[in-house]
Formats: sequence, C-alpha cells, structure tokens
Amino acid sequence: MASTTRTAHPREKRIIFKNIDRPGWTNDIGCYLGDGGYEDLKKAIAMNPQDIVNEVKASGLRGRGGAGFPCGVKWGFIKPGGSKPVYLICNADESEPGTFKDRYIIHQDPHQLLEGMIISCFAVNARLAYIYIRGEFPLGAKILERALAEARERGFLGKNILGSGFDLEIYVFRGAGAYICGEETGLIESMEGKRPYPRIKPPYFPAVLGLYMSPTIVNNVETLCHVKHIVRMGGAEYSKVGTRVLCVSGDVQRQGYCEFEVGGITMGELIYDVCGGLKPGRTLKAVIPGGSSAKVLSAKDRYKIKKKQPDGSMAENEIGLEDVAIDFDTLAAVGSMAGSGGVIVMDDSRDMVWALNNINEFYAHESCGQCTPCR
Repeated sequence: MASTTRTAHPREKRIIFKNIDRPGWTNDIGCYLGDGGYEDLKKAIAMNPQDIVNEVKASGLRGRGGAGFPCGVKWGFIKPGGSKPVYLICNADESEPGTFKDRYIIHQDPHQLLEGMIISCFAVNARLAYIYIRGEFPLGAKILERALAEARERGFLGKNILGSGFDLEIYVFRGAGAYICGEETGLIESMEGKRPYPRIKPPYFPAVLGLYMSPTIVNNVETLCHVKHIVRMGGAEYSKVGTRVLCVSGDVQRQGYCEFEVGGITMGELIYDVCGGLKPGRTLKAVIPGGSSAKVLSAKDRYKIKKKQPDGSMAENEIGLEDVAIDFDTLAAVGSMAGSGGVIVMDDSRDMVWALNNINEFYAHESCGQCTPCR
C-alpha cells in the first residue's frame, strides 16, 4: 500500500486530525500546551459533570469504532451516587482490517486523547481509567506512557486535578493481539485475565455490569478525542460541524486518511475527487464502507433510501453507489454500516470470490468460536 500521509483536501474539515503530519508538530506536552492544549480540560473541570454529559448528548456524537451508538446516551446509563466504582476504558485495540486512524492519533497527538479521556472521566465520575492498546502497537504504548507521565507532572492527572478535588489515574493495558478484544465485553474479559469471550447482553451491558462487575464506559480513541472539542464549542454548535476520520485503501490513486463533516461527502466524491479516482482503465466494482466487517456494496446495485422533503414528508429515492452519503443513517439504510471508517475500494480487476474468501479466512482465524454462526 502507498503512503497513507496526505495533504488536506480543500473540502476537508480537520478537527481530530488537525495536528497529524503537521509541519513542526511534536507529540510532547510542551508542543501541545503551546497550541492551547488542556484549555478545554480547564473549562470542563469548572462545569457540572452532568452538563458535560448533556453537551455530549446535544452534539449527537456517535461511537467511531463500530456500531455508532450515541455516546451521550451511553454515558447517561451511569447513575450518580452508586455504591460501585465507575471505570472508563479507551478501546485502542484497533484491529479492523482497513482501519488505521487511531494509531495516528496515539503516535502523533496523544495528549488530545488524554485530554478527551480526562474530561470524559470527570463527566461520568470515573476515578480510574485504562487505555487498552493492542499488543502489536509497542511504540504506541511507549508514547502513551510518556504522555501520561508528562500529564501527571503538570497536574492534569493524579490527585486534586487543577485544584478541583477530582482524582484520576489512567494506565496503559497492553492486549495480546486478539481481534475479538475489539468488542467491548471481550476486551473487559481480557482485562480481567480471562479468555476474551464476549459476554451475553443483556445482562452484561458494560455501563451496568462492566469491568469487575462495575459500571464501565468503553469508547474508542477517536470518540474520546471529540469530547474536548464538544466542551470548547458546545454540543449544539458541534452537532453542525462534527466530523469523522476515514481511512481509504484499495484501488484508488491516493490512499490514506481524510476527515470530513459526517454526511458531508458521497462515496463518489471521496473516490474520484479526494482520492484521485481509480487506476487508469479501471471501473468501480465494489466498496466496503466501514472496515472489513461491514457489508460489501456493489457498484452494479441500486439503493433505495428515504429522504426528507421540504414540506416535511418522506420520499423514497433510488441511488447508485457513488451517490451514497458517508454517514451512519444512509449507510445503514443501504444495508451496510459506517463501522470503523475504513473504506476499502475495489475495481473491476478484483476477483470477488477471492476477496471474500480472504476476509472469511481472517474471521475464521480471529473468531472466538463461542457462538454457533462463527463456528
């Protein structure tokens, strides 16, 4: 695969990836503070925690790691005043084929992640948090350990953060490389020293019965990074400009990462405008829009979606693959999902039987085998 580094496209709106591959940027705390780092934490720590939860709800932020569950709703399951401790886990077990955005954040902008995590912990009253990073990311783990030490030295972690009376510790937990640990309850089982079999839900919803049977919030790297920007901008304003990072690979001229407002670009615009189109003489065959676990969308098919009309009524439209907007609801409407944001493009040179067998072999190897369909 070609280099994933790219110059920002004019249509991009970089918020989460603002500092990625930025000239002169380093991942130490001095550089981060010089660019306004941890100012959003200072604002958040003076707020009522429930107000932060409400702002996240108002922002419409949805999980960026797979299912796209509303983040604020998940946080709302944590009831204040409970007898058990609350934990927060950052899922940095980025294992989905076609996805590589979280690793960029960890390597180049770790303090953005930490600031988002600290604010999130304050909002849900978690006094202990973990970053679960996949075992194949040893450099990322070292970078995070250094960033955590820097944050502690500056008073952003530990006892009485910024004089607020709020205590928090964050630790790095290294996984052993199993894909299934990307699923939140499998991840929790792994942290408890067990085989990472996903738990049955219900009753084992992490926000109710999570780590050590205590309330636990599990969000992925990109999701937690968004939180600091929501605090700065306000939920209502952020809902208008909220972005997501896409990782484009496969048969395009320019592979790599890009960041757009959610729903602000179609599949055709991404492939032909942002990524320079297909290889010479080739035509589009299919796209996997959200990492390898998402349903393959064929360029030959037509897709029916419902669209709101000016008078408020709903009308059904039929569109081609190139006109499919890259957002949670549209991709769900055409039978796939936004998933982890890994867009895999395939042209007419690809043997689809081989491609699907390749994906099946991956899941046959990585499945835990607990449920009948995977066996």
